[in-house]
Amino acid sequence: MSTHEVVLAGPRAVEHGESTGVWSWITTVDHKKIGILYGVSAFTFFLIGDLEALLIRLQLARPNATVVSAETFNALFTMHGTTMVFLAIMPASSAFFNYLVPLMIGARDVAFPRLNALSYWIFLGGGLFLNASFLAGAPPDAGWFGYANLTSRQFSPGLSIDFWLLSLQLLGASSVIAGVNFIVTILNMRAPGMTLMRMPVFVWMTLVVQFLVTASSAPTSTTSPPAGISISGSISSGSSGIPRSTS
Repeated sequence: MSTHEVVLAGPRAVEHGESTGVWSWITTVDHKKIGILYGVSAFTFFLIGDLEALLIRLQLARPNATVVSAETFNALFTMHGTTMVFLAIMPASSAFFNYLVPLMIGARDVAFPRLNALSYWIFLGGGLFLNASFLAGAPPDAGWFGYANLTSRQFSPGLSIDFWLLSLQLLGASSVIAGVNFIVTILNMRAPGMTLMRMPVFVWMTLVVQFLVTASSAPTSTTSPPAGISISGSISSGSSGIPRSTS
């Protein structure tokens, strides 16, 4: 049998000569494999977030505990919140969206398979970059809400907030790319006869979520009101504010 002979495997044709093993997962553009990658990555980051939560709870288990220092506690609090929201919950939903939506609407894949793979790798890069702040000795410690005074140069003079902001920009770009991809897929790649009113409720929910994610995650320029306080967790150029507590 020729190595280039095509064999039907489910809804798509697969060549015998294609890559297998780890390399096939790295280079894949199959929506089901990308969904699995999202799921595995989300679960891994979920475990990291759980470990951070465990250390927080151990520190709070008794008064005046010394499990971690005050600075480390602030960093764990910030990283736990950021990890659970942006690296666990959101990509977990992306795992279901990637795996199920094309199957539910009768599409062979998403509208832009390569763009779909790009969104995953940008997400993974953003997550690794955020956690690399621990290796650099500068984990973000201003709280995952990103209150402007605490993220200013006056109260966060190191690289910690830079790590935090740049990683969130990467994660936001990944969300926007995936959102546009799913919107185009759902609106233009439904099977013949599947009108919008005949779509499963899950697909409708996915469509609404992608519009919300695309609108809310788009990178915006830094805007500083007259008081010198920046919005959207950006670095403030103002010097007013209450110093961050280290207790």
